[in-house]
Amino acid sequence: MNENRNELKQRVVAWLYPDMIKTMEAMMQEKAMKNHTEFVSQAVDFYIGYLSSQNSTAFLSQNLLGAIQGTLQNTENRVANNLFRLSVEISMMMHLLATTLEVTDDELSSLRGRCVAEVKKTRGKIKLDDAVQFQQGADL
Repeated sequence: MNENRNELKQRVVAWLYPDMIKTMEAMMQEKAMKNHTEFVSQAVDFYIGYLSSQNSTAFLSQNLLGAIQGTLQNTENRVANNLFRLSVEISMMMHLLATTLEVTDDELSSLRGRCVAEVKKTRGKIKLDDAVQFQQGADL
């Protein structure tokens, strides 16, 4: 709970089974803990939190919720970064294309309307084949 305490520690004697001590020492090595006091302090802090909650599932749910939120935030950041990179590439492609075409504002506006309708209709699943067929005069 409070690792930066200014108060003095008090000695507490506890009797533990040998198998518990073996498990505790194995976990201490795994988690790079300095001594038994650090392990027991963290275990007691966790258990106090567990008991203090009105419902044990509420305590675990908060821990699970925190883990899920962290994972979702990481995923959101990756998706946002990828969308940004993709937008830059599309912008570059549009500028290169615009340098070679002579399209009027009316034609561009009409095309935008058609594309918006197409994206809504297909839920974003657009195929180049369909666009080529349309541009060649086949009415989809």
